[in-house]
Amino acid sequence: MAKAPRKQIPLRLDPLIYQALATWAADDLRSINAQIEMILRETLRKNGRLPR
Repeated sequence: MAKAPRKQIPLRLDPLIYQALATWAADDLRSINAQIEMILRETLRKNGRLPR
C-alpha cells in the first residue's frame, strides 16, 4: 500500500527552542525535522490521539 505524501507546514520557533531541538536532534543523530516528528508522534501516542 502506498503511503500518502508528507505534508509540509511552515513553523516559526523561538530561537532558544530551535537550539534545544537542534542539540537534541544532533545527540540522537537525527535531523531537526525528524526530531520534531518523533516528539509529536510520541506525544500523540501517549495521549491517545494517534490514529491506528
